[in-house]
Amino acid sequence: MIEEIEDIEQQDEQELFEHYRFNVDKGQTMLRVDRFLNDRITNVSRTKIHDACEAGNILANGKPVKSSYKVKPNDLITVVLPHPPREIELIPENIPLNIVYEDNDLLVVNKQPGMVVHPSYGHYTGTLINALMYHFRDLPLFSSGELRPGLVHRIDKNTSGLLLIAKNEFAMNKLAKQFFDRTIDRRYQALVWGNFPEKEGTITGNVGRNPRDRKVMFVFSDGSEGKPAITHYKVLEDFNYVTLVECKLETGRTHQIRIHLKYAGHPLFNDEEYGGNQILKGTTFTKYKQFVNNCFKILPRQALHAKTLSFTHPVSGKWMSFDSEIPNDMLEVLQKWRGYLVSRKEIELDVD
Repeated sequence: MIEEIEDIEQQDEQELFEHYRFNVDKGQTMLRVDRFLNDRITNVSRTKIHDACEAGNILANGKPVKSSYKVKPNDLITVVLPHPPREIELIPENIPLNIVYEDNDLLVVNKQPGMVVHPSYGHYTGTLINALMYHFRDLPLFSSGELRPGLVHRIDKNTSGLLLIAKNEFAMNKLAKQFFDRTIDRRYQALVWGNFPEKEGTITGNVGRNPRDRKVMFVFSDGSEGKPAITHYKVLEDFNYVTLVECKLETGRTHQIRIHLKYAGHPLFNDEEYGGNQILKGTTFTKYKQFVNNCFKILPRQALHAKTLSFTHPVSGKWMSFDSEIPNDMLEVLQKWRGYLVSRKEIELDVD
């Protein structure tokens, strides 16, 4: 049980939902798709299947179908469904939420660094899900027994920024399909070590668990293991020793930005798990080391913020975009690097 819960904490965003693929036998008799799936998927109700159909998450031969669709021989049935009910008790907690936007179907929250998104081994309380279960205790979705009610994607505990939450089953299914289809636009800002020769680029490489340490991820450049991952980056500001970049995710693998940038030779500033908490570029002078260590104290986490989020509203069909401010700890460190760069240039001018 402990191993299962630990895996939940490390799941890819697409793995917040179950994906099924059925190649219908040649001898299959005509049968409603909801009954067909009920016989083949354990722990799922007809209601769940109906909701998935209504949201367009059950497809026959690539086209969305209703519950009444009759499965035929040689059909290809594909399904996106929320995971079965939880096996651990979740406690609603009155934890303040920074809500950026809310309507009857969804909300966008600005998560503070240090908050775990959903319960996992060692984190049964104090999570975003605990907070949501309290704030929306009168909504059916948040008393349905789901392990991660409303959650369609996630960000790491020490990453700050925007998260999209569904408030009902229909919205949850619709938004999950957008993540699955990669039509949601997410952009992060990260402070990383080193300089980029190109101002824009793309990092690719399969991401999976590190064979030597299952708690962290690894890039399998030969594609032998892991899952395909694509991260686009653009340089926003160069501080000579560190660089502020924008990252656009095309896939949602665990720790994707963090491990991809490390793989490219640019670990996130103060990312302890991936080596960014060491001085990786710059002089060995005591004053410089003290400056960097002071920055580490101000920002005791990886310098990563989920800044913008854009998606299609699950009911109105309207394209919606949200932006968030860089949190104070990361902003203060950026300002210190700007000041340090100016002072270094002034010293160089005096020497000349």
